Amino acid sequence: MATFLYKLGRLAFRRRRYVALIWVALLALAGFGASSAATATSSSFSIPGTEAQKAFDLLDERFPGGSADGASARIVFQAPAGEKVTAAANKAEIQDMVGELKSGSDQVASVADPYKTNAVSKNGSTAYISVSYKVSSMELTDATREALEDVGHDARNSGMKVEIGGDALQVMPETGATEIIGVAMAAVVLVITFGSLIAAGLPLLTALIGVGIGVSTITALANVLDLGSTTSTLAMMIGLAVGIDYALFIVSRYRAELAEGREREEAAGRAVGTAGSAVVFAGLTVVIALVGLAVVNIPMLSKMGFAAAGTVAIAVLIALTLVPALLGFAGKRVMGRKARKAAEAENKPEAKPNMGTRWARFVLRRPVWVLLVGVLGLGAIAVPAASLEMGLPDDGAQPKSTTQRQAYDMLSDGFGPGFNGPLMVVVDTAKSSDGKAAVTRVSDEIEGSGGVAAVTPATFNKAGDTATITVIPKDRPSSVETENVVHAIRDAGADIKSETGAEVLVTGATAMNIDFSQKMNDALLPYLALVVGLAFLLLMVVFRSILVPLKAALGFLLSVVAALGAVVAVFQWGWLGSLFGVEQTGPIMSMMPIFMVGVVFGLAMDYEVFLVTRMREAYVHGESSGQAIVTGFKHGARVVTAAAVIMMAVFSGFIGSSEQMIKMIGFSLAIAVFFDAFVVRMAVVPAVLALLGKRAWWLPRWLDRVLPNVDVEGEGLRKDLSDGPAEGGGERELVRV
Repeated sequence: MATFLYKLGRLAFRRRRYVALIWVALLALAGFGASSAATATSSSFSIPGTEAQKAFDLLDERFPGGSADGASARIVFQAPAGEKVTAAANKAEIQDMVGELKSGSDQVASVADPYKTNAVSKNGSTAYISVSYKVSSMELTDATREALEDVGHDARNSGMKVEIGGDALQVMPETGATEIIGVAMAAVVLVITFGSLIAAGLPLLTALIGVGIGVSTITALANVLDLGSTTSTLAMMIGLAVGIDYALFIVSRYRAELAEGREREEAAGRAVGTAGSAVVFAGLTVVIALVGLAVVNIPMLSKMGFAAAGTVAIAVLIALTLVPALLGFAGKRVMGRKARKAAEAENKPEAKPNMGTRWARFVLRRPVWVLLVGVLGLGAIAVPAASLEMGLPDDGAQPKSTTQRQAYDMLSDGFGPGFNGPLMVVVDTAKSSDGKAAVTRVSDEIEGSGGVAAVTPATFNKAGDTATITVIPKDRPSSVETENVVHAIRDAGADIKSETGAEVLVTGATAMNIDFSQKMNDALLPYLALVVGLAFLLLMVVFRSILVPLKAALGFLLSVVAALGAVVAVFQWGWLGSLFGVEQTGPIMSMMPIFMVGVVFGLAMDYEVFLVTRMREAYVHGESSGQAIVTGFKHGARVVTAAAVIMMAVFSGFIGSSEQMIKMIGFSLAIAVFFDAFVVRMAVVPAVLALLGKRAWWLPRWLDRVLPNVDVEGEGLRKDLSDGPAEGGGERELVRV
């Protein structure tokens, strides 16, 4: 592989104009496709195999036109102090709002008058209008949302407090500002790392081109493949992260080759042949992690994973072709004067060792202590992970300044916390001899169970073979008590089905969230086993070792569990919550652990491959196991540190989001990268390798014969090339083969 990539790097360097034109043309083509494609709406959200989804499907079949999975809104009214919403003036005002909502948009399916549906609190202080829409929240037009937001203005002028809850106002958080902050911080780190504006700008430029092609392609194909407007978010985040990383690795190796006196085309070929090999396998591990999301069997998540994996593949191709091409345009300006002098000084025998060298020597002297401190420290931080509770955030997790949160609090005060998360019980009586009796029994069972505040009368469809019952829990939607209510109804439904033939299904947003969380929880271990297992095999091929991949996988698990512990401490327990803008503690978003595992695993393997490949390269070329560790850190520590800081900067930018979900994702990814890069890869890894010595690179002979030799460290390449500057004919003959 190293030889092939060497040829590719030199070819891209020589034909740089053609290579650059091809990538610019692809960017223009993707941009044209995105601009001419129809606007993406929303990927249909479904959770195959869950009871809540089965109930939704049944409702669509038995209640045609009911829009069971459509968006909903609640306009909550609170009368001024000393007044009631039942007063004539207030009542007239609210009923006018009902009429305005019905005529405000053709996307409205139904509007419930609070005075006809008993949606007035007992003390008369609060009432709410329920609005159902024909489409999901992401498919609502701006005009529909504006009509909803404007509806309460007149009521506010009359003195009533009006707030709007529900998912109708939910839109994708604007992340442009956070991405700009992340890119700006990445630029600063790159300038400090390289000491050259040209060298710093090149990884940013290529990463943005890769993300532009990837996201534009996703946008262009959104309607054809039902990708939806949320799919590009993950692709953009990951594409930007790995795109900068991979270009950084190539540029860094190119500068090192120049510093050793090689001419520019030869340096580009060697950089792609060596660091490029690490990029290919690092990219493969990221792709495995993202494609592995399909194991969860949630179509939306699978599509997000495939789309992001495609963007990563583009980042790898750009690093192998466009980066060496742009290096050809940059000339020797890719190395600033100070950088050239520093490189020359570093290559002198009497040169002062850099920080990476000094740290590696320190670890070699005290490997046991470094290992103990690293493992015990992360172990202590991981303790809160044992208390992990997963769920999906509701409006109660919104900032207190938002209308959704204020509507949530007003409903809780006026009607009880359970009104924010009603359950819908669907009773299928098609196979029951007495459907009405079965439905009556279901209602009685629910009323007799604990944790229920109210049960509405059953509503049958026209055929009379299906009924719906609305159940109001006593506690808030994301509480354990509400989850217990759902399980209790389902348990009772199993007995009713065996006795009457009527099938009882629990659905609604709250039940869907519970089922979604359970499905994500059940998928976590199989996903971990699949991703870590495949990556273990891949790394075994790369490093030709059993213990190095095993150490890499165990170290990753340690950093992920520690990151989960930190997330639980901040977002579930509230420790240092005010520092990160956490206004409401609660369950950890159910998608977050598996999402974090996929993203961080890919990035962690980036650092592992780049750092340890350099050690393997030194070991294969004759250095002792201890000296190979020092050499790996001498050449790789600075680059890995810069890459990790850039990733932390990109992810930390999302912590400032007002959305609790985005804030949690940003924090979890940033802290996980910190633990993995600076504790596991920089401390635990060299300590373990120091203790293992030559045994780290041991591989049984029979396995050595079976595994393909991909030559990541460039051993075969070095045999074909002279070690001096590229002025002989050997290299040229190799390229022309």
